[in-house]
Amino acid sequence: MCQSGFKRQIQSTSIGSGSCDIYLGETMHHYKLFAISFTALMFTQYAAVAADTPLMRVASEPEKQIVQQDEWRFSASPYFWAAGISGTAGQFGLPPTKMNMDFGSLLDDLNFSFMGVIEGHYERYSLFSDIIYTKISTSGQTPFGVISEGVDVSSETFSGFFGGGYSLLEDGANRLDVVAGGRVWYASTEISFDGGLLDGHSGRDSAAWIDAVAGLRGKYFLTDALYFSGWGVVGAGQAKIDWDVAATFGYQFKDNLSAVAGYRALGVDYSHDGFIYDVVQQGPILGLVFHF
Repeated sequence: MCQSGFKRQIQSTSIGSGSCDIYLGETMHHYKLFAISFTALMFTQYAAVAADTPLMRVASEPEKQIVQQDEWRFSASPYFWAAGISGTAGQFGLPPTKMNMDFGSLLDDLNFSFMGVIEGHYERYSLFSDIIYTKISTSGQTPFGVISEGVDVSSETFSGFFGGGYSLLEDGANRLDVVAGGRVWYASTEISFDGGLLDGHSGRDSAAWIDAVAGLRGKYFLTDALYFSGWGVVGAGQAKIDWDVAATFGYQFKDNLSAVAGYRALGVDYSHDGFIYDVVQQGPILGLVFHF
């Protein structure tokens, strides 16, 4: 039997003569349904949020990779090339002069030098330029000492390699590219003779030409930060032969900064209308690479 107060409320609000136990049972049944429905609703919402969160995170990674692959990536590399020069320089009407300058005398004879590489990569494709400018004053010798006792040679050289490449092999940051392009040359020499039959004679001459070259370039990470890179290209055109090889080790300090050190050799054999420029430049490389 219900409490009298509660019974009075039932009797005043209910229709007919229903039992108090039946009314309480129906009321508790409604509370249970409400509690079960509320719990189910909260569980459903939590499950939906939990399910959506990893899906959104997983989807963002491919999108990020697509953005990175669809964007151009560039690098600029100023570097110092301590190259000795050996070979033959000649001018019309004057005997050829032998040059042999090693690294030990380079700093004394080097007047000015600028060297740098700029690259751009888009998916498997790449564009690049390699610029070298040097101005050197050194001593040389003629084939026969009787012609001249000594020779002073001033050489000004510009070399620019402009080309493109395609990645044959690519695995993350590792790649092997086939490259091709043109190398533009400008060489100017001033030769002054001392002593011998040509004492006091001097001459200045210059030439410009272009060669087609092709080869391979590659980069391979030995660790997360240490990598090996190198290239080798060869060609010809107005020159009999034009070649360039290099091998370097690099260390990536940050995503946008690396340091490189290695060795490079560059050679060309050009002769036309008495102007001769048959030289090889080789020596250690030291530089920085800025990525952006």
